[in-house]
Amino acid sequence: MEILSLEQTVRVLAEAAEFRPFVEVCLFAGLRLGEAAGLQLGDVNFLGRSIQVRRQVQGSSIATTSVVTPKYGSERTVYVPGELTASLSAHVARYSITDPGEHLFRTPVGHLFQRNNAGEEWRGIRKRAGLPDSMTLHTLRHTFASNLIASGCDVVTVQRALGHSQPSITLNVYSHLWPSAEDKTRAATAAFMASSRAAGSAHSSVTS
Repeated sequence: MEILSLEQTVRVLAEAAEFRPFVEVCLFAGLRLGEAAGLQLGDVNFLGRSIQVRRQVQGSSIATTSVVTPKYGSERTVYVPGELTASLSAHVARYSITDPGEHLFRTPVGHLFQRNNAGEEWRGIRKRAGLPDSMTLHTLRHTFASNLIASGCDVVTVQRALGHSQPSITLNVYSHLWPSAEDKTRAATAAFMASSRAAGSAHSSVTS
């Protein structure tokens, strides 16, 4: 599994151009390619800073594209930062999207994004950003999950944000990113030891 570094993230966003809002919902909301492609205006709660995942686009060509419900357990509400809803608001205004049932993302000729054309957009971004070919659009979702875990989110929180049907699925994919029991024990004891030493030093100063 590959995850974008902060430097790589900055380069991706700088090179994303018109495709940037699509990249952002994958990177900062953890949506799958098809889920991002299926987003409609009514799915975004701009004041409440959340995104409803209610559908996904399937298919790998214009002829085979269809809009379906997400796989079992993937319907969800993702709570997102105000910076993301502000970015989406600017995108909506730029393209004059006003109907709640209107899709947020379409190609310049009006087609929905699917595996092939979204992949083509990503490959251009990847090349301009100097990323390895092994990094796909799904790398953005892995990066989102990694950030949640690094920020201290528990497995159930990450599971719900990603739309996994069971916590075991989340653990199977990302267990190596959570600190081990040994790491937690070491960190907790280090903090306790440091506090004890600081208190001891303060006590010595008072009594001397």
